Amino acid sequence: MEETTDGTLEQARSPQLRRRLERADLGAVPETRRELRELLRQWGRPGRSEIAELLTSELVTNALVHTDRDAVVTATVGPQALRVEVRDFVAHRPRVRIPEAGESTHGRGLVLVQSLADAWGVRAHGVGKSVWFELDAEVA
Repeated sequence: MEETTDGTLEQARSPQLRRRLERADLGAVPETRRELRELLRQWGRPGRSEIAELLTSELVTNALVHTDRDAVVTATVGPQALRVEVRDFVAHRPRVRIPEAGESTHGRGLVLVQSLADAWGVRAHGVGKSVWFELDAEVA
């Protein structure tokens, strides 16, 4: 928070990506990755932005494949961490599913998020939910 000249507190502006994703538009996944890469060009230790891209792809893909609605992705770069949130408009909560040996590559998205993110979770909204993750900038 920053103090303005009249003494009130104002939220400091952080670099941010906000994008509306059209229903079932899987072409939005690489476009979102590209936009996130640009946002994170000077952020964090080497490798952190690549992890952010991977996890964002997983959350965006989940929202587009497992709902029949639009979604909104928001990525905010703070002084210490990145927070990415993907909001959809379906109340059904995702669950972490451990795929069995020999299963296809589907169903591993939340396992990756759980394994690689410094924090993650699901937050209910009046309509739908947000699945989010955070990555600290300086973790080796």
